[in-house]
Amino acid sequence: MATDRTKQRIGFVGLGIMGLPMARNALKAGFPVTVTNRTLAKADALKAEGATVAMTPREVAERSDIVVTMVTNAPDVDTVTFGPDGIAAGAHPGLLVVDMSSISPVASRAFAERAKEKGFTTLDAPVSGGQLGAIEARLSIMVGGDDADVERARPLFEALGKTIVHIGGHGAGQACKLANQIAVAINNLGVSEALVFAAAMGIDLERTRQVIAGGAGSSWAMQNYAPKMLAGDFKPGFLVDHQQKDLRNVLDAAYSAHLSLPGTSLVHALYGALQASDEGRAGNHAIIKVIEKLSGTEARTGS
Repeated sequence: MATDRTKQRIGFVGLGIMGLPMARNALKAGFPVTVTNRTLAKADALKAEGATVAMTPREVAERSDIVVTMVTNAPDVDTVTFGPDGIAAGAHPGLLVVDMSSISPVASRAFAERAKEKGFTTLDAPVSGGQLGAIEARLSIMVGGDDADVERARPLFEALGKTIVHIGGHGAGQACKLANQIAVAINNLGVSEALVFAAAMGIDLERTRQVIAGGAGSSWAMQNYAPKMLAGDFKPGFLVDHQQKDLRNVLDAAYSAHLSLPGTSLVHALYGALQASDEGRAGNHAIIKVIEKLSGTEARTGS
């Protein structure tokens, strides 16, 4: 098992909006990188930059010391890890699999147990920061798993993000990510309502955004999403469909724990209206469209 930073061989399974720039940053940091994706053409750019392209997750595992999975949901994690030609089929002593997808804590703990039976270890390490954070290597990474595995993966994490926090045991990273998603979704709703209200009052939208962003009402969403909302730019950094998947996991966990999360339930319903309007592939800041429709008021700068 390699220990030197540039000798640890890194694999990536999943090269979507997040996975591709993360793999690129691992390459830039000097790691030998092997990648695969369901649509292999997505790996062409990384191959030109020095990555090795594998046909299957099994082959990625065979060629790697640490394998990162970055896919959509728990069934996808299951498939690429334990399915035919999955990571488990190529597992070897010392293999560490780091799932950076966003799934439920229960699923993460179950995967950790299955991996142990197969002779390898796992971490759950979901991220926050969206596509831009992935591109700029400034993700927040919340990690669940054993101390030794976290320290072993830390050089890789430092190549991908700026905030790396070991939350606790297996599943703890995913639990933290769900808490994060509650805050993200409700912040997006608050920004949307503030901007639509300002539009209805007839005041300058960009000046309003600036003053809120400089005061107690500021948030990452007000600083980064609000300008896109006002410009009508709903290209995804994080999909509505993915936001909904995370909120569903939150509500499932809350139901099991007998928790009341009224704000989360509301924002989940509003995102559902976006999906019903065929907006599931839009960025999650498109929630403002629902508030605009309910209010009969559009909040755009027109610039």
